[in-house]
Amino acid sequence: MSRKGRPRNTNGSVFQRGDSLRWWVRYRDNKGRIIRESTGTDNREEAERMLRERLAARDEGTLSSLLSGKALTFNEWADWFLENRSQPPIRTEATHQANLEVLRQLRPVFGELLLSEISAELIEEHLANRLRSRRTIKTKLGTYKKNILKPSTVHREYRVLNRILNVAVQKKRLAVNPCQSVEFPARLAGTTRKPHYLTAREQALVEFFAPGYLKNVVVIMVEMGLRPCRELLPMRKEQVDMENRLVHLPDSKTPSGIADMPMTDRARQAFEDQMRESEGSDYLFPTTKPQSAKPYLTTLKKSWATTLERAGIPHFSLYELRHTFATRLSAGGVADHFVTQLLRQGDSAVFKRYSQAKLNMMREALAKLNRGANEQAGNSVTV
Repeated sequence: MSRKGRPRNTNGSVFQRGDSLRWWVRYRDNKGRIIRESTGTDNREEAERMLRERLAARDEGTLSSLLSGKALTFNEWADWFLENRSQPPIRTEATHQANLEVLRQLRPVFGELLLSEISAELIEEHLANRLRSRRTIKTKLGTYKKNILKPSTVHREYRVLNRILNVAVQKKRLAVNPCQSVEFPARLAGTTRKPHYLTAREQALVEFFAPGYLKNVVVIMVEMGLRPCRELLPMRKEQVDMENRLVHLPDSKTPSGIADMPMTDRARQAFEDQMRESEGSDYLFPTTKPQSAKPYLTTLKKSWATTLERAGIPHFSLYELRHTFATRLSAGGVADHFVTQLLRQGDSAVFKRYSQAKLNMMREALAKLNRGANEQAGNSVTV
């Protein structure tokens, strides 16, 4: 006998309970059972997005694994994050150590809570408490408190928490990242400073005053946008293919950074000059210090600062030369999405899909570099 009455609502709904501001979702699982969950947010759009994700997981057959994540504590998820998303080769060892340090502050507050119990209100309360805290200094004579923590220090901890919870959302262990509803309760000094764009005149001065190896670094960075410490300084000569005018990058800051990069004429000349300057070494930028832990240069801070001072240019970080590279591409008419790909910041799966076509397009884009971009008003790109 067929069942009479209204058909079941399989699309689910969002609702609020009593006087509570938080939204709940209601839907049926694969077996038709009604599931009710708190979204942990007072934003209806975020609640509706969570409902859509639940329904999609149900239709894909992954709802059970998604709901199992509701039993995860922050400590358990942090351990997984450290093991699978924090260590080399995904992140540098320095980043991993920084994450460990931050988690020493986060675990006492959030450690025993379920991921679904971490709310924006709890996070904001923790941030406010940290902004009132003092630095703890440990010495042989004991532990003592020093100055109030800087907002930038607390914001770094917040960024790590945000990253951990974002991965939980990506892995379907959390419906919504509560950090999306958090407003950082302090102004960060220096956040409004725009990156420095190296003009053609300034570049000429830098190249004049810089030692040979640093001049080559500058040229390669503004012509190819390579990252200095992770990609360029540790580079072996075998990674440079002069015949095909390519540089192979087997390691980078992100998976998207691993690629083959074509070189411009100026970059090719800089590589040739550096090959001659580093004759007898397997590395392009070998260290001259026998006691150094690495066989190559690991920092250029001192020589870079000295060069800028001699050239009469206000100090800015060497890394900002990547911004100059991006600006010159944009001024040359290269589409924004392709500038992102040349910077190797986009989706690695999309970026690596077409190998030969990608290289040809990259060569065409690099040919459009406008080296006079900074003398023209309104041409700037922030990356």
